[in-house]
Parts: sequence; C-alpha cells; structure tokens
Amino acid sequence: MASVHSPASATPVGATPEHSLTRIVIASVAGNAMEWYDFFVYSTAAALVFGQLFFPPNANPLIGTLGAFAAFAIGFVARPLGGVVFGHIGDRYGRRTSLVWTLLIMGFATFGIGLLPGYGQAGLWAPAALVALRLLQGVASGGEWGGGVLIISENAPPEKRGYYAAWSQLGVGAGFVLSSAAFLAVEALPRDQFLAWGWRLPFLASILIFAIGLYIRRRLPESRDFATAEEAGKTAHMPVLEAIRRHPKEILMAMGLRVAENGGAYIFLAFSLVYGKFVGIPNSTMLTGVMLAMIVEMGAMLAWGRLSDRIGRKPVYMIGALSLVAMAFPFFWLLNTHSTPLIWLALVAGTAICHGAMIGTLPALVGELFSTEVRYSGVALGHEVASIFAGGLSPLIATALLARYHAYWPISLFLAALGLITAVTLKFTHETRRP
Repeated sequence: MASVHSPASATPVGATPEHSLTRIVIASVAGNAMEWYDFFVYSTAAALVFGQLFFPPNANPLIGTLGAFAAFAIGFVARPLGGVVFGHIGDRYGRRTSLVWTLLIMGFATFGIGLLPGYGQAGLWAPAALVALRLLQGVASGGEWGGGVLIISENAPPEKRGYYAAWSQLGVGAGFVLSSAAFLAVEALPRDQFLAWGWRLPFLASILIFAIGLYIRRRLPESRDFATAEEAGKTAHMPVLEAIRRHPKEILMAMGLRVAENGGAYIFLAFSLVYGKFVGIPNSTMLTGVMLAMIVEMGAMLAWGRLSDRIGRKPVYMIGALSLVAMAFPFFWLLNTHSTPLIWLALVAGTAICHGAMIGTLPALVGELFSTEVRYSGVALGHEVASIFAGGLSPLIATALLARYHAYWPISLFLAALGLITAVTLKFTHETRRP
C-alpha cells in the first residue's frame, strides 16, 4: 500500500500533535453525529409510522411497513452515487470540503421529510416525495462515511490507527441514539397527536442539528495524509477510475466485509422494531433497548478498535462475523420471551459483540487497503455499493420473510448467511495492520 505515513516513534516526523488529534476526533465525532442523526431518524420512522402515513391503507400492516422499508432501501441505492461524487471531491479537493457538502444535502432532505403531507392529503405524491428526499439522504450518506473515517485515520499514528479510527464510528452511534431518543420522546404523545404532527418533530429538529454540524465541520483541519499528497502533487485526476483500475480486489474485499456488518446492524437496530411490534412488545421497550444497545456498543467499538491494533484487524473482524452466525437464532429466542431484561440483553449482545467487533475494526481495515490518492474513492465504492445489498435490503428482506412465514427462523437463517459471506471474504483479505 502506498502511504505517506512515517513509522511511528515518540514523535514521528509529520505526525499530528496529540492535542490537535484530540480536537480533530472531537469535532469529527460531533459532526458525524449530527449527520447520522438525520439518516437514522428515517429508519426509526419507517419501522414505527411511515407505513401508515405514506402508503395506501392495507389490512395487513406489514405491507405498509414493506413500502416504507422499500423507500428506505432506495436511499441505499443512491449511496454509491454519493460515494463516487464525494469520493472524487474528497480525493481531488480535500476531505473537509466533501464533508461540508454532504452535511448541507442531508440537512435539507431531512428537514424536507418533516414537512411532507401524508397519503391522505397528497395521494401517491406523498410516497413519491418521500422517495425523492430519501434519495438525497442516500447521496449525502454515501459521501459521509468515508470522509468521516479518513479525517481521523489519516491523522492518527499507524500503531494506534485502529483505536482512533474507531472513534469515527461513535458519531454514527451517537446519531442513532439521538434519533431513537427523539422518537422515544414523541412516542409519549397521545397516539392521534403522534400520527398527526408528533412524528414530524424529530425531522424538523434537524435544522438545529444541521446548523451545529456545519459550524463544527467548517472548522475541521484537512487530513495530514491528503495535505501531504497534495503538496507533493500526487492527487489523482480521476480518482474513482484510478481506484477501480489499481484496487479492484480491495474494493471487492471491502464489499464482502460490509455484508455482515451492515446487514446485521439493520436487522438488530431497525427490523427488530418491526418484529417487536409483530410479537406484541411495546415500542417503548424496544426503543429503549435499541438506545441502550447502541450506548454500550459505542464503548465496545473503541475496545475492539484498540484490540485490532494489538492482534490484527482480521482476527477481530472474524470474531464479529462468526458471532453474528452464533447469535442468529438466540437473538429472536430472547425477544420471544417478552422479558424486558432478556430483550435488552439480545439487543446489546447483537450490537456490542457481533456488530461492534466489525464496525470498530472496519474504518482502519478498509482505509489501509487503499493508497492515499484514491483512498476516499476506494473506501466509498466498497462501502457504499455493498450497502445496497446489505443494509438497504436487509430490513426489506426480513420484513418480507416475516410477512410470508410469520416466523423468525427464516430471518435467523438470513442473518447466519450474512455472517458466513463475510467470514469467507476475510479468508481472502490480507492483514493490513503493521506490527
């Protein structure tokens, strides 16, 4: 891998000072949290309310939820486009420039969803407008992940890159917690008020979140690796094409690594809300459990990232993939007990252990697969193309299986298959950690 990093010593040449790195981490996490709040607030609403509001009434409530999750999946279809566009901007003009634009688009789309009329007022225009704004969310998020990761990892010392890069995912976790907390608060409203206007509040609140995030992001310094490459004249003219030409195997590896991580996450954190409603678990119990799980996972991500600095990226990632296979059936067994502590245990174990080991290691692992001048584009392509088939389709497939079989076992088999695909991918992926 071509790299501008120098081997770390007590104070490596060109290394980012510790106090500056701390400031970059804090600012990046806060900015990521603002943007991912916007993205995740849709998935919560899709599970809880969008099927009723934006799609034709149907005797089977799972059909409306399927429609909402279909629009959810469309957002993932747009993510590779965002990855290509903002990967190009990030590799040509800088990581920070790209991140400011993704935030602008995401804030506009999320606020717009909060203003949409429902199916009863606008007919088919309602789901059409919802899909259009979800597409914009997808474009923005497609460019966000890679930039949020690289702005930290490219400033981190190589021997601590796993730990520092894992911090980038705390913004993702914090965004999810904020979105779940927002819906937990409005769910306390009387049902008719929640359906009439309460569900809009988490979306309209994004205008404040957008302003805070923009303020933070505009003050981020550029990454050290990009700045060094730019000064040396080593930026690529067409970075996306260069990434495909020079790193086709690495892009495929990144895609395979995402299957279990992304697909499993949306089963545990989005579809679980649908399954909870199906078996009669109160929404408040599930939302609280999801929030608790993500809070625990935020700490676990850092631990897994630090462990990957010590024993390697591949072993830690394999722990996550195989744990997903092992958890596929017990996860639903615990939900079916209707015991609040056991429900929360299932959600915490699924996220903090299975997903946490993968997402805590993924930022360093995929970044180290690519050379600096095409890194944003390579990371974005592998990460976002896979998101269509993994995160985008997983809740839709799981909901369709539940509607067809009215049982959890097909979803458990689906979860196990996701884990096995990633485990096989790992066998063909080289270790990227430098001793």
